[in-house]
Amino acid sequence: MTILRMSQKEIDRVDVVSQVADKRLTLVRGGSLLGLSKRQVQRLVNQYRQSGAVGLLSKRRDQPSNRRYPDSLREYVVALIRKYYADFGPTLAAEKLLERHEIELSVTAIRAWMVAEGLWVPRKKRQIQIHQPRPRRDSFGELVQIDGSDHHWFEDRGPRCSLLVFIDDATGRLMELRFAKSESTFDYFLATRRYIEQHGKPVAFYSDKHSVFRVNKVGATSGTGMTQFGRALHELNIDIICANTSQAKGRVERANKTLQDRFVKELRLRNISTLAAGNEYAPEFMGAFNQRFAREPRQSENIHRPLESDLALDEIFCWREERTVSKSLTVQYDKVLYLLDKETALAKRLPRKKVTVFDYPDGTIAIKYKGLPLPYSIFDKVSQIDQGQVVSNKRLGAVLAFAQKEQKSRAGKRSQKGPARGAQRQIKKERTRQANPAV
Repeated sequence: MTILRMSQKEIDRVDVVSQVADKRLTLVRGGSLLGLSKRQVQRLVNQYRQSGAVGLLSKRRDQPSNRRYPDSLREYVVALIRKYYADFGPTLAAEKLLERHEIELSVTAIRAWMVAEGLWVPRKKRQIQIHQPRPRRDSFGELVQIDGSDHHWFEDRGPRCSLLVFIDDATGRLMELRFAKSESTFDYFLATRRYIEQHGKPVAFYSDKHSVFRVNKVGATSGTGMTQFGRALHELNIDIICANTSQAKGRVERANKTLQDRFVKELRLRNISTLAAGNEYAPEFMGAFNQRFAREPRQSENIHRPLESDLALDEIFCWREERTVSKSLTVQYDKVLYLLDKETALAKRLPRKKVTVFDYPDGTIAIKYKGLPLPYSIFDKVSQIDQGQVVSNKRLGAVLAFAQKEQKSRAGKRSQKGPARGAQRQIKKERTRQANPAV
């Protein structure tokens, strides 16, 4: 018994040709069904009567295409890809082969060769990454997931901003909501301080890899290896854990989607359009949300720890950096030059010594040496925006808004100063020409 491998087109062809051979269809009708001429159908009928269904199979089956590229070209191209473009996709590899080596090949051919050589895995054959659900923690306050959600929270009534979300892993309770212009360290300071003042200290916070929580610079060798937010939590004896994927902190990610639906509509119904008004309404919304969605933990114990009475929260929740005092008793921080009071006995001993600059969320600055405050005055301050500065994507909106404001201010000042120097020369020439036409 012979088994034939046939495509659906070949199966349909056998059916029609057999009917024509048995006189159940005319040659004209068979040609109409197959899209062939009467002469071609007669040829197929003769092959069918002579060899059966096998006679209708293509003679080119399992034979290499007449239009295939030479094996030498394939070996050369694969060698180039393996040497220079091993981690490139087929499309980009084809572009670079044309651009750098003047080899023009179809993306389809490049893809087939890369798949055959194990340099590319087709999308359908890639292993699907499975994220199994993680059980909730057992106790309230054991793990708190935190995240910032950049969204049009006030729709077209107000600016786009970020909402800082704190949610307890064991119960699904919203613990803190705070609107901020951007997802910044200072805003996390304010939100975290309010959280621990109301509920106490949790065992750990669970976040993403945002630069607020984690030092992301590859190969960083200077510093403590800890962000300002991480330093503050370390002083409070609270751990910070960074999730490897967004699915790992699914509790807060799903909460963000719910908030982007329900919270936005509640803000619309109350015609709230500012960050301050939104922060004022947030506790009321959290109460209703938790009553609707929160659940009881598996263990009833609340393991939030109370704040110690001797904690100086103002000193903990601030930006702290060390600076070296110059020989002229100056300290530079954030593009501002601070002059230490040279009349104090302590300041006279500080040249080339390390001092700590305390930058508080309310904008005040303190300079201290071993905990002792140092009186100072401000010498100069440069522009607040550095050309070419590195900005996190979640702060981009706030930075651009500030840049637009500064540009408008500078444009207004230029218009008040009159025409630019080149324009002034042109005006002077024109006035001279009008006064003396002979010139």
